[in-house]
Amino acid sequence: MKTNLKQLKEKIIETILMLSGAATSITVILIVFFLFIEGAGVFSRKPIDDGYLLAVNATNNVKTLHPSQIKDIFDKKITNWNQLGGEDSPIVLFRTSDITDYYTEEELGPNFEYFPDKINELIQKQPGIIAFFSDKYKSDKFVGKELDIDKIKVWEFLSGEEWFPTAQPIAQMGVKPLIYGTLWVSFGAILLALPIGLAAAIYLSEIAKKRTRSLLKPLIELLAGIPSVVYGFFGLVVIVPLIQSTFNLPVGETALAGSVVLAIMALPTIITISEDAMRNTPRAMKEASLALGASKWQTIYKVVMPYSASGITAGAILGIGRAIGETMAVLMVTGNAAVIPHTLLAPVRTIPATIAAELGEAPNGGLHYEALFALGCILFLITFGINMLVELVTNKQSHKKH
Repeated sequence: MKTNLKQLKEKIIETILMLSGAATSITVILIVFFLFIEGAGVFSRKPIDDGYLLAVNATNNVKTLHPSQIKDIFDKKITNWNQLGGEDSPIVLFRTSDITDYYTEEELGPNFEYFPDKINELIQKQPGIIAFFSDKYKSDKFVGKELDIDKIKVWEFLSGEEWFPTAQPIAQMGVKPLIYGTLWVSFGAILLALPIGLAAAIYLSEIAKKRTRSLLKPLIELLAGIPSVVYGFFGLVVIVPLIQSTFNLPVGETALAGSVVLAIMALPTIITISEDAMRNTPRAMKEASLALGASKWQTIYKVVMPYSASGITAGAILGIGRAIGETMAVLMVTGNAAVIPHTLLAPVRTIPATIAAELGEAPNGGLHYEALFALGCILFLITFGINMLVELVTNKQSHKKH
C-alpha cells in the first residue's frame, strides 16, 4: 500500500514537471511564431501609408519609382524628370496642404466638396507634377496616372542604407545601419572584455588564494545583477565625457562608449564561465606538467587553457549574446544615429535600442509596427545563431576530450 502511494506521488510529480516543461516550450514556440508572423507582414505591404497614393500627369512616361528616388524627389535632390528616365520637365511637388496655393477656398467649396475635382484638374494641367494625397480625394473621373510602388522586398529591407520608417510620402526601410551598429558595438565590447575577463579568470582560478577568491568571485557575479539602466547612467556620466575629451570629439555618444559599457556588463559572464572551466582541469594534468619541469605560467598556457578552451569560447560567445541583446545602456550612450558606422568613434544605433525607442510611437498593426517586429526577427536569428555556435563548440570540445 505504501509502495503504491509512493509510486502515485512520484507519478504526479513527474506529470507536473512534464506539463511545466511542455507549457514553457509551447510558450516559447508561440512567442517566436507570433514574432515572425508580425515581422513577415512588412513584406506584404508597400512603403506608403494605407489610404494614400502618388499620382503624376497621364503623359508622364515614368511608371515606377524606387522609394529612395521618391525620397530624393520630395527632398528636392532630384528636380527634373529626365534624371529618372523621363522627359526634360521640372518636377512639381504637390501635397494636400498645397491646394490653397492653386485654388481659393471659394473654389474648393464651403465643405471642400470640390477638393477631388480640383486635384484632378491640377494633375491634368501640370505635366511635371507628382502628387501625394489621400485616396478619399481621388475623383471618380480621375485622369492622372498612379505610380506603381513595389512591395518591400527582403533583400532591399536588409541592404537598404536609410532607416526612416515614418518618412512621408515613402517610408525608408533600410536596416543595414542598424545591423552594422549592433555588430560594431557588440564585437567592440567583446574585444575589450575578453582579454580582461580571461586575465581575471586565470587569476581567480590559478593564482589567487582561497580567501581572496571567495571574496572576489561573489563581487564579480554581483555585477550581473546590476540593472542595465545603472550601467547606462555610469556610461553617460563617466565614459561619454571621457571619450569626448580624450579623442576631441564634438559628442562622446559613440559606438566606443557603447562597447565599453557592454564590455563591463559582459565581464561577469566571461569571468564566471571561464573560471569554472579552468577549475575543472584535472589536478593530475597540472601536477604532471609541473613534475616535468614546466613553470606555473607554462602549465597555465600549455595545459589549463587548452583543456578549458571550450568553456572559455562559450563564455566569450555568451558575452557577445549579452551585448547584442542589450537595450537600455546602449540606448543611453551610443548617440542613436541610424547611419552606417565607419569607425568606433561615430554615433550608431543598434537593433534593440531602435525597437525600445520606437515601438511606443508605432501605430498598432501599421507599417512601422511590423517593421520593428521584423527587426526583432533579425535580432532573434542573430542570437539563435550565437547560441547554436556555443552548442557546436562545446560539443566539439567535449568529444575531443573523450
